[in-house]
This record gives sequence, C-alpha cells and structure tokens, in this order.
Amino acid sequence: MKDRQVIDFFGTLDVPEGIRAELLRGDIVMTRSPDLVHNCTVAEVQDGVPHSRWHRLQRQYVEMHRETSEPVPDIVVLERSACPDSGRLVPVEAVTMLVEVVSRASAHRDYVTKRSIYAGSGVPVYLIVDPEAAACLVLTEPYGSGECADYRCQRSWRNGETLHLPVLNIAVDTRGFRTVLEP
Repeated sequence: MKDRQVIDFFGTLDVPEGIRAELLRGDIVMTRSPDLVHNCTVAEVQDGVPHSRWHRLQRQYVEMHRETSEPVPDIVVLERSACPDSGRLVPVEAVTMLVEVVSRASAHRDYVTKRSIYAGSGVPVYLIVDPEAAACLVLTEPYGSGECADYRCQRSWRNGETLHLPVLNIAVDTRGFRTVLEP
C-alpha cells in the first residue's frame, strides 16, 4: 500500500471502544485503555499547563506531514489561537508540546519510535513521563528527519521536583505524579 492509501484506510478504521489506534510509520498500533496510574498522571500534567493560554487535549490525533503517522499522544498542547475550528487531526505545525505517559507496553514506542517521529516533524517540546522510573524527560530543539531525527537538548527530573518547561514558560509540580508499584 502507498502512504496515502494507508492514511486513508486508517482514517476509516472502526476501532472498538476502549482501544486506541495509532498510525506509526505505516503500522497500525492498537492498545487497550490505560490504567489508573497513567490516567492520574495525565490529569496532573494537564492541570499543570495553564488553561488560559493553552489547549491541553487528551488523546487527539496529530497529523504528521513528513511521516506516514497519525499518533495519539496522551496530551497535545497548543496555543489557543493555533487550534483549528474542527476536524479529526491537529496539524503538527500548531503543536507546542506532546506528552506521553509511559507504560511497560509502550516504553519502546514512547522513548524511541515517537521520539524520532516527533523530532522529525518539528514538535518543539516532547515530554515523556515514566511512572515506573518515577522520572520525566523533556526533549527540545528537534533536528533531522526520519528514523535519524532526534532532539538536541534533553533534561530529566525525578518525581517530586518542579519540572521546568521553558518553551511554554511554565513550571509543573510533579509531587502528585504517581508511580507504578512493584507487583
């Protein structure tokens, strides 16, 4: 299948309730609904981004023009003035930050695949929150293309520290971020 055919097919896919489907470099990836730690962490991050200036959209498809990808980040942050009026997809050019909360099943996708997709598409800030490691990774200054794309600057924080997001000019308190307990 050609890229456009894959994107068109994906756009018509009927996904069962409770399942998230993403298009990542031409592959359709389906995952089940997240757990409580994940959802609480998403809410904490979302609450840390001021609503007055930013839209903080959960599970919104993002259109990546340079990739055969339509990821569904846990949070899409964009300035209120940059938000389209309607549609299934937010254009990547409107995005200021994408946030992924890692699970065991998504770790490789979040740390490797999505990192290069987001960098190659020019996403200014990529925040990875890892409840198992009790840490956050902020990636900025994207460069490159394809699987070789990356971020020049990365900074990590432990849960409990104040997370600084200079591109958004905000600080997020991570004391409420939950961690995954050992089974």
